Amino acid sequence: MSKPIPEEEYNKKPLTRLLRWISGETDPFSDVMETRKRPDRRPNERLIRKHRRDHDAVILMVHDQKHNKVYRIFRMFYKTVSVACCLALILMLLTAVSYLPPVGAPDNPASNEVAAKYIEDGLQDTGAVNIVTGMILDYRAFDTFGESNVLFIATCTVLILLRSDKKKDKQQEEAEQRREQHYEPKDDSILQRVTFLLFPIIVIYGIYVILNGHISPGGGFSGGAIIGAGLILYANAFGFEKLSRFFTEKTYKWISFVALAFYCLAKSYSFFTGANHLPSGIPLGEAGAILSSGLILPLNICVGMVVACTMYAFYTLFRKGGF
Repeated sequence: MSKPIPEEEYNKKPLTRLLRWISGETDPFSDVMETRKRPDRRPNERLIRKHRRDHDAVILMVHDQKHNKVYRIFRMFYKTVSVACCLALILMLLTAVSYLPPVGAPDNPASNEVAAKYIEDGLQDTGAVNIVTGMILDYRAFDTFGESNVLFIATCTVLILLRSDKKKDKQQEEAEQRREQHYEPKDDSILQRVTFLLFPIIVIYGIYVILNGHISPGGGFSGGAIIGAGLILYANAFGFEKLSRFFTEKTYKWISFVALAFYCLAKSYSFFTGANHLPSGIPLGEAGAILSSGLILPLNICVGMVVACTMYAFYTLFRKGGF
């Protein structure tokens, strides 16, 4: 408890005491609700009521947006800066657009040259029948690697913010167990039976989409999302305790680390050989076969694992604060 404040301090205006409080002095309202004991004397009810009125007056003054001068100045400054930033961004965009060549002009310097390169030479360069997959995981593989890292970093950030502390005493551990039991789903026979039938099908279909991403529509992102949805369905039906038998926080960390590390090393090698016009030594295989298109198939698998783990990690972190 802070040091008692002399009675004459409370006779000053609420604004003066508020400013002294903000400047670092003792909170003048910390002892308002406490009755100062005096020997053989009853509490001064009149002074306590005055303290309460002063406290309420300061609270109303702080939250009074209409008559608070500091708040009005801040709001005006905030709106002015926001409008100035928006106008500056609009001006930069309009300036950039004004230098673009007319749409459809025959003498445009970059008239579909990139798209023509992907369509004409995509199969020969990447070995992937699916031109979109070849573009994402070969021509633009560096961007895709950055997107995968964004998923991993986002999960780590959420884990830091939402996870519960591991260092707990016995009572806290028991309370944590009761809390986790609260999030466990109730025994729903219909949901469990349907999940029992659908979960293997969902996982197998997600694997199919990942493995066939270079020869048909699909790939690591879509297949990983399907597997992640299957894991979330299983957790809703049977609970986190059963799912944690084969998927834990350690599992997530190792899968994400191995997948991202392989992706980084594989594409670094590919970039190095390509930039120096050296043969990579990685066969493209026969177009249309599953084991083809060079590094695209293993890269699709890596992306799919990262996406599936990230989806389930987000769900379990927001649901109960940990794996």
